[in-house]
Amino acid sequence: MDNSKIITYDLRFPIRNYSNLYAYLDTFPCRLKITESTWYVKSPLSCARIRDDILKTLDSNDRVFVAELKISAAWNNLICDSDKLKHNLEN
Repeated sequence: MDNSKIITYDLRFPIRNYSNLYAYLDTFPCRLKITESTWYVKSPLSCARIRDDILKTLDSNDRVFVAELKISAAWNNLICDSDKLKHNLEN
């Protein structure tokens, strides 16, 4: 699970600009949308660096949380392909 990160966010009213955020997330070669506002990415960047980069795309009242996966993960009924997520978590 080295380099495995979870990114979650709330884009709040009045402006909910997803395009800049999605453009940033698209820069990660390995990225999977796992729920409506949560992504899995594989990156050597620190959580703080990813957060800071994301903040450049958000409004001041939006929320973001970035965490590194260290131990294990479990899930049900995700948007992404579960086999692909499992493969990336194991490698």
